[in-house]
Amino acid sequence: MQPFVRGAGRSMILLIVGLSILAGCHRDNQGEDQHAAIPGDAATYQLRGIVVSSDAAKGIVTIDTEAIPGLMGAMTMPYKLAQPGVATELHQGDHVNARLRVSTSASVLDQIDVTAQAKPDYKPEKFYNVPAPGQTVPNFKFLNQSGKTITMEQFRGKVLLVTFIYTRCPLPDYCIRMSRNFATVQKQLAANPALYDKAHLLSVSFDPGHDTPKVLRSYGSAYTGEHGVEAFSHWDFAAPASSELEQVDQFFDVGVSPGANNTLTHSLSTAIISPGGKIFRWYPSNDWDPSIVVNDIKQAVAQ
Repeated sequence: MQPFVRGAGRSMILLIVGLSILAGCHRDNQGEDQHAAIPGDAATYQLRGIVVSSDAAKGIVTIDTEAIPGLMGAMTMPYKLAQPGVATELHQGDHVNARLRVSTSASVLDQIDVTAQAKPDYKPEKFYNVPAPGQTVPNFKFLNQSGKTITMEQFRGKVLLVTFIYTRCPLPDYCIRMSRNFATVQKQLAANPALYDKAHLLSVSFDPGHDTPKVLRSYGSAYTGEHGVEAFSHWDFAAPASSELEQVDQFFDVGVSPGANNTLTHSLSTAIISPGGKIFRWYPSNDWDPSIVVNDIKQAVAQ
């Protein structure tokens, strides 16, 4: 990470922005921003961490977060901002405190306080790659639902849509939503045989200790809607070896930490990989629409 210095004027701007955020939290509906409304019964947590990156266009900030008691262990993951414009005032290396509001359907970050500006000696424990268009995907290996080893390279020549799940995930807006969205994509692709033949789906589990081929086959069958040989001809469910899991997670920006009752706290990552084995599009959250993804697949095929 390259060190950088910001002057006193910058500190004053951050102070003003911080005060504006705090004031705004008491004006309208107890601080709920119209851009990212959260139900009034949402649980609230205090978050502390260091900014890894910020995206003002998407209103997202990625934070190397300390453990949040009662919610999750320490991990790096993206958060949606209640006020998207605040992202322009958050920079790599800034130390922040914030309020994280979590409901059953969404989460949002507000009441952000920059406690210390970027320090030259800050180095996160892990460096997570942010998948970018044109980036070559390593030839990762996985064990699929049939007990066979599959690799990224074997899908060269086709568009590969890949997402990350684990079969014990209980949250409807995380792994379950990803799998349901993939089932919808599968149906839409099947309606266009020419496009269907040029694409493939891959759901990768980041819980290889539990998600064995047998477990993945049972889980996948519920979503493919097919049985026998054809059930997984167009959609694989697979997991990397435990020794390679961290490399896969870091490349696709998937943060995972142990939760309570055999659950895992994790971020989301879905990517379209071009026929040439490069990132074509990356979706870092759960707010993508299957129809839009199918259209992106068409574009990737046409390239």
